[in-house]
Amino acid sequence: AFLLNRSSDLLAALFMGLVLPASAGPLKIYLLVGQSNMQGHAAERTLEHLGMDPKTAPLLKAIRNADGTAKVQKNVWISSIEPSLESGEKHGRLTVGYGAGGRGPKIGPELTFGITMQNHVGEPILLIKTSWGGKSLNTDFRPPSVGPYEFNPQQLENFKKRGKDVAEARKEKTERTGVYYRLMLEHIHKVLADIRRVYPDYDAKAGYELAGFVWFQGWNDMVDGSTYPTRGQPGSYDAYSKNLAHFIRDVRKEFKAPNIKFVIGQMGNDGMKPDNEGSPRDYIKKAQAAVPNHPEFKGNVICVKTDQYWDMEAHAIYTGPGGWSK
Repeated sequence: AFLLNRSSDLLAALFMGLVLPASAGPLKIYLLVGQSNMQGHAAERTLEHLGMDPKTAPLLKAIRNADGTAKVQKNVWISSIEPSLESGEKHGRLTVGYGAGGRGPKIGPELTFGITMQNHVGEPILLIKTSWGGKSLNTDFRPPSVGPYEFNPQQLENFKKRGKDVAEARKEKTERTGVYYRLMLEHIHKVLADIRRVYPDYDAKAGYELAGFVWFQGWNDMVDGSTYPTRGQPGSYDAYSKNLAHFIRDVRKEFKAPNIKFVIGQMGNDGMKPDNEGSPRDYIKKAQAAVPNHPEFKGNVICVKTDQYWDMEAHAIYTGPGGWSK
């Protein structure tokens, strides 16, 4: 929860450096996309720990009422993908419970991001969240301008050794490629086509502005040694950087929003451990950080470090001798 709330607060804070001062006008809409990082798996009970740190205590007051119940934010509305519901969607005013489905209300980056951004703009805002656990950029979120997924020589050799039909493997991969990119677009378009369904006070005459996009993903690409056979070596995730740059361009084109600001939430798992240097985790983070260096992205795309908010003391307890992970 600490990582989710501190890093999402930072994501919002950095947006403030990318957006113009608030003014009355179109409804500001923020798109939140990714895999389990963006879904959010923090249980509501973990919020109590925010009150233990003077820096995060004000966040707890913004999230909870005096009696310990979760506050419902009056001026932040959200539509979020929720596969566990028949409608496939959960929407309404922002509160605890828009994280990953399952037992008990969960929390994702949407909670403090929404609170912080609404405080900044000083008017109602809408969040549209599309996230699914265990999804890659190289296949699941693959943007169309990258082109089809191509098997590398090592993969083809492995198919041959296992006696797998290459044509069938290509067919299977083609069927999977870009599925969640398209589902993302489908849901965002659905909300934009009828905003009053989610935010009843929407003023159609004033219209809306796609004010920002937050991308929080990376794990499935990091562990995919098949797609990235040299992972753990310099440049091993260059394809990730390329694909993410295409993703940004394609989203901007799709929504006719060439200036929409992008924030990339850099991988934060395991924090800033010294042995991360030279590891796959180190190189995927470098690949994410490289994307804003494109000249076309100067001033409108930024990468946010979240590893600095990983609680290393708690990590040591969890993974150490007799720890909870054992």
